[in-house]
Amino acid sequence: MPTAYISHPACRRHDMGPGHPECPQRLDAIEDWLLASGLDQALERHDAPEARGSDLELAHTHRYVAELSETLQALAATGESRAMDPDTVACPQTWAAALRAAGAAVHATDLVIDGKAENAFCAVRPPGHHATRDQTMGFCFFNNVAVAIRHALDVRGLRRVAVVDFDVHHGNGTEDILAGDERVLMVSIFQHPLYPYCGAVPKGENMINLPVPPYTRGGEVREMIEAQWMPALEAFKPEMIFISAGFDAHREDELGQLGLVEADYEWMTQRIMQLAERHAQGRIVSCLEGGYALDALARSVGVHLRTLAGI
Repeated sequence: MPTAYISHPACRRHDMGPGHPECPQRLDAIEDWLLASGLDQALERHDAPEARGSDLELAHTHRYVAELSETLQALAATGESRAMDPDTVACPQTWAAALRAAGAAVHATDLVIDGKAENAFCAVRPPGHHATRDQTMGFCFFNNVAVAIRHALDVRGLRRVAVVDFDVHHGNGTEDILAGDERVLMVSIFQHPLYPYCGAVPKGENMINLPVPPYTRGGEVREMIEAQWMPALEAFKPEMIFISAGFDAHREDELGQLGLVEADYEWMTQRIMQLAERHAQGRIVSCLEGGYALDALARSVGVHLRTLAGI
């Protein structure tokens, strides 16, 4: 079965302004790499559908979904932009992009559970892992991966799923939504201290948070993953694995100070795939989060996809 690659042109049109690191060119860089490398031919492309309100409310409060939807639709109608918080700006095209980003994650989950794809990667923006139950944060509006996880559990009936977050920033929103849910094991590694300045103390017993200091390199990260993630994941035996795939821990990315390179992302993807083969019928859904050095982002996503596709 192929690796599904899910995106939508609407995700390109969300724009938070000149100089903002979470820019439309991120998706352009990935697309250019896919074409130049020939990997594009090995992937099965899907247009992301729009998420429904019922999808979003699997992870967010009804009030948050209603109020954010009203705000974003108003901006779409007036053509105005608005700062939602110090880091996150909504423009007239944000509503459409946010629906497609969350919808991609739900669609990917269905494709993989239904056996129509071996695994899937969602090349979407805005990202999601900082969005809490009821708050925009850190470039994020809806928590794409948390929506997909709850869809897998509450709609599709899976009993145990894992989420792996290797973004340089702690996935505080995903933790906020999933902490205490015994059906989920979340493992993450992130630079600390760094935005959002939390995560050193997990919010729930189903969270394995690995905060690491600036300038930690890939070898140390691999050792921590082997010692702390892998035994817990093996014991948990997830039926499906979700990845918050942030590539801003790359040594070329200026939004963090970690020292990962493409080989580290390849290794992490391989370890996740080996676990998925043993316990989850190979089922993996990966959602793009951070990664702001465009060349490094494209190369890192490239090795991630090559590994998922078995090329």
